[in-house]
This record gives sequence, structure tokens and C-alpha cells, in this order.
Amino acid sequence: MAKVIHKAKDNAFKAIFDEPELFIEFLRDFVPVDMLKDITATEIEDMTERFLPLFQDNRDSDTVKKIKLKGKEPLFVIGILEHESEVNYRTSFKILQYITLVLTEYEKDANKEHEGISKTKSFKYPPVLPLVFYDGADNWTSEINYIDKTELRDIFYKYIPKFEYELIDLNKYSQEDLVAYNDLLSLIMIIDKIKTAEDIEKLKDIPDSYIKDLSLNVPEYLLKILSDVVTLLLTKIDVPKEEIKDVTEQIYKRRLNEMFTWIENYSVQETRKKEREIGREQGIEQGIEQGIEQGREQGIEQGIEQGREQGREQGREQGREQGIEQGIEQGIEQGIEQGREQGIIEVARKLLKMGLKEEQIKEATNLTIEKIKELEK
Repeated sequence: MAKVIHKAKDNAFKAIFDEPELFIEFLRDFVPVDMLKDITATEIEDMTERFLPLFQDNRDSDTVKKIKLKGKEPLFVIGILEHESEVNYRTSFKILQYITLVLTEYEKDANKEHEGISKTKSFKYPPVLPLVFYDGADNWTSEINYIDKTELRDIFYKYIPKFEYELIDLNKYSQEDLVAYNDLLSLIMIIDKIKTAEDIEKLKDIPDSYIKDLSLNVPEYLLKILSDVVTLLLTKIDVPKEEIKDVTEQIYKRRLNEMFTWIENYSVQETRKKEREIGREQGIEQGIEQGIEQGREQGIEQGIEQGREQGREQGREQGREQGIEQGIEQGIEQGIEQGREQGIIEVARKLLKMGLKEEQIKEATNLTIEKIKELEK
């Protein structure tokens, strides 16, 4: 089958699962199945590329292996790598999907060799060993058994698939636990556990004898893989590139005991970095306090000025309103007065037409003789 090329493998533990010797160490160290303790690289067949294209989410970090057990039917191992910061609660269902795919493909292959054999009573399906490796920060709380992920399981218990996956939770292993395995994989696991500057300090406690044994026993071809994996893991925790380069150089020279000489310098840099961060935080706090004080003062000044301006504007507005009111009142009064005068004049004119004398009209209207004479013209 043609090999399908996925996106670049940037997962350190994908590289480990791709390497047969490291995969064997993984099974020997972390899987409690005795018959897997003495398998060899020639007995392992990688079938990952056959199954991953069938998944729409493109699980590049997962792996599927076929192991030829001595004198027995083959064993299929499904390895799922969970590097997310959050626990994946689909894991048991995802494994069920994998198991179904693996057994379906196994049945197809068997029927190609012996047509219809899967319909016979003697035909048996191979065991599938599901493994989940987790190195996230949170505790793993996803269901281990698929049945616990199923609704109404108490009622339909006998009809629901029941299987568990083997969880390898790196958080459960101390540095001392890993050192006891005394193999290359354990060193990689120790480095993978580094999450903080405090974790880096713990590397100083690794026994010299442990590093010396690894320096002598690691095969030449695994040094490249160790270098690549260590580079990925140290990059993940923001170790400077110069320090990583020094580490990889020591690996190629088999000076594994000098791999961690950078820790002292890194600790000093980390301390300075923390001091700068503390100083920056204090500076921000002081800047905020000063900004608040200056803002308060500017706010008071602006408030006073705005108050004055608003006061002047309101005064002008009120003045205009009062002026309008007074003008209306005066206009009304003047109108009334003018209307009264006009009415008296009209009365005087009518009296003149009636033939009354000027003295009589004066008595009736209080107009002057001169004003009455003007009306006669």
C-alpha cells in the first residue's frame, strides 16, 4: 500500500513510537503484560499509515502496530498520544473506532488468504491493546472503560462493549521512578516532565551513574533521535536556542553527563527574567497609581473649567429666556396701552361727527383740546 504523507511530525513522542527500539522500551517500562517484555524490533510492523487516513481529524500523533507474538496469533497495539492541555473525553470512543477499523482490516486480510474463513467457528479475532500516553498538566479524568461513557449502562450493561485502555499518565511517575528504568526512553520522559524552571533544577539530582550507563549503551543511530526529541521538548519550555545547541552537541559526542551543564546558566537567566518581570509589574503598578493621581488632578481642573463654561452657558440661556419673557410682558402691556389710546381716539371722532363741542368731548375722553382739534382735520 502506498505510504501516505501527513503534515510534518512535530510531536516528540510520535518520533519515539516510530522507532522500534524506543517503542519496545515503552512497552517494557509502562505496560504490565509479561509477554511483551522480550519482543524484538523484527517482530513489530508499523501499520499506522494504513489507518490514519480513515480518520477525518487526521490523528498524526497516533500509531498502530502489529506485533508477531512467538507461537501465537498477532497482537495489535493502538497508541494514542494526548499532549493537549485539556483532557480528551472522547478517548474511549475514539479507541472503539480504532478497534473496529483494525479488526475489520484483519478480517479482510484473512478472507483474502482463505476465502470465507471469518464465517467459520474456528476463526478468532486478534487481541487489541489500546494505550493512551498523557503528559498534560491537568489530572486525567476521562473514562477508562467505554461502558462508563454510555447512557443507561446499568440497564443495558450486557449489551454494551466493555473494554479498558491502558493509561500511561506521566504525572504519576517521579523522576526517581523514571531513573530506575535505566534506559534512553526514561531520560526522554524525565525531560518531558519539565514544565517550569523549578523542574529544570531537579535535573541536577539525576545520578551520575545513570547518565554514564546511558552514554555507554545508547546505539549510535539513537543519538540522532535523542537529539531531535530533546530539541523539541526543550523548545516547548522556551529554553534558549544556544543552550539547546550545546545540549545536542554533547549528545552527539556521547557526553551525556555534560548535557545539563547549561542549567546553572539557565537558572541565573531565569532569576534575572523573574526579577525583570517583578520590576516590570511594580513599574506598571506605580505607573497606574501615578496615572490615577494625575488623572484625578486633571479631572478636577477640567471639571472646574467645564463647570464654569456650563455655568456661563446656562446663565446666557436663562438670561435669554428671562429677556424673552419680559419682552413679551412689556409688549402685551404696550399693546394694551396702545389699544386703549386708539379706542379713545375712535370714540372722540364719533363724538365730533355727532356735533358735540370740544369741551364736551374733552370731558368725555380726557383728551386735550389740541388732540381733539387734530382729529377734526
